[in-house]
Amino acid sequence: MKKIAILHGPNLDRLGKREPAVYGTATLRDLEKLIRTEARRLGFSTTFFQSAHEGALVDRIHALTDAGVDAFIVNFGAYSHTSIALHDALKSSALPAVEVHISDIKKREKFRHHSMTAGACIAMISGKGFPGYLEALQLLAKR
Repeated sequence: MKKIAILHGPNLDRLGKREPAVYGTATLRDLEKLIRTEARRLGFSTTFFQSAHEGALVDRIHALTDAGVDAFIVNFGAYSHTSIALHDALKSSALPAVEVHISDIKKREKFRHHSMTAGACIAMISGKGFPGYLEALQLLAKR
């Protein structure tokens, strides 16, 4: 059974409360339940981690890589646009990763239009809401 790690960055724990017009009213726990259900259907096990701290996310990528995870789905939030450290951590894992953004980053503020971390991923899915995570799982199932 493939092990998929889902990592969330700052403010994703505020889903359901933060800018509901942009992100909707469902919570991070709702998202995790949705992902877990689809992952089981595809034969994956899942692990989830959320942190507002860049170093904690880097450390988790390294620990999960060493523990034998097979792939990552990541939404680093604002760190996607700024973090060379997270890019390098994903690259050093040598594992497939899919970056997901709930909102369409190309339709947001200009500083959000480019993702520093997407270059370390096999794909980026943006603007599809929670279903984008299911699309990411399906991409990983084909590998």
